[in-house]
Amino acid sequence: MKLHRNLVFAVIDALHLIFNEGEYADKVVQKVLKFDKRWGSRDRGFIAETTYEMVRYKRLYAEIADVKAPYDRADLFRMWAVWAVLSGIRLPDWKQIEPTPERRIKGKFDELSKIRKFREAVPDWIDALGEKALGDKLWSEEIAALNQQADVVLRTNTLKISKEKLQKTLLDEGIVCEPIKGYPLALRLPERTNVFVSQAFQNGYFEVQDASSQLVAELLDVSPGQRVVDTCAGAGGKSLHLAALMENKGQLIAMDVYGSKLKELKRRARRNGAHNIETREIDSTKVYKKLYGSADRVLIDAPCTGLGVIRRNPDTKWKLQPDFLEKIKKTQQEILRKYSKMVKSQGKMVYATCSILPQENNEQILSFLASDSGKDFSLVKEKKIYASKSGFDGFYMALLERR
Repeated sequence: MKLHRNLVFAVIDALHLIFNEGEYADKVVQKVLKFDKRWGSRDRGFIAETTYEMVRYKRLYAEIADVKAPYDRADLFRMWAVWAVLSGIRLPDWKQIEPTPERRIKGKFDELSKIRKFREAVPDWIDALGEKALGDKLWSEEIAALNQQADVVLRTNTLKISKEKLQKTLLDEGIVCEPIKGYPLALRLPERTNVFVSQAFQNGYFEVQDASSQLVAELLDVSPGQRVVDTCAGAGGKSLHLAALMENKGQLIAMDVYGSKLKELKRRARRNGAHNIETREIDSTKVYKKLYGSADRVLIDAPCTGLGVIRRNPDTKWKLQPDFLEKIKKTQQEILRKYSKMVKSQGKMVYATCSILPQENNEQILSFLASDSGKDFSLVKEKKIYASKSGFDGFYMALLERR
């Protein structure tokens, strides 16, 4: 593999912004890929994948390179040299790269690989938390699975096209994808490619959405003509899925505290041809109180630690702080208490998170059902999805019904 100096320098620039300036990896990669318009898809792929891999294994590479944060440029080059050696790449003769003891790197890697917190590159506190919550065996399997690169999975937009027709349409554009058993609208790409530039995407035939995430709207059991409220809609991946399941009939109210995210949802809804979505920014308690007792279905896709999706957001490991779990648990309880009041008698509600921690999941549901706000609800079913078992993101979802 021939290494191009400008591509490696772009990776170093990206790592500086992520590790030292605290910027988000996905935003940094987008920014860095715009540095040079002449870069082709292979160049861009090298920058993105190398950056993500180094963010994923930051702790391991830093330990082997014997460097500590904040990392200066020489430190980042040393970490990159570790990545290159372990990837079997011959190091170039550049002045930025010090003489690198390859045998020592490999020896240290073998030694550290026996210790989970180094092998899987997680902070001590997350490793302890995961082991306590899931047990040694499941946590070891799960964190290893969460360090694998996530597949690109598409969700067919049935308002415009069938899954079979979408597969054929994409093949005509040179994009190969395959159905996934047990996921009615999902297509997986065996090989990564930029699907956003495809005509099929411009036409609104699909959205990129992990297979586990696609199970959430499905669990809510919506029908055309109902009033459905998506309470933490964000940019609306699940709202768009719900609109398709409702066949554009009925009222789908997508709410969020961030107006900017709802603007993005409106743009996506236009492309998807989803006409029954109405966005409402939660700028006061009136916004949701008006809806008390009136919704057939309510979705609470609650804010969480995001530990189930670190395959696609590996910098979460380094951004999360130990006190965040306690804060977010209080937020989740509050959201459940307030938003559950929108569900009418015989109505249903789904509570979901992209976390694998029972503290944010089943324990929140048990606590809610035992409270005054949850006394009229019963648990119909719940799903605990682990990346190590499913091959997709870690998720939790519970379907509740109001008596």
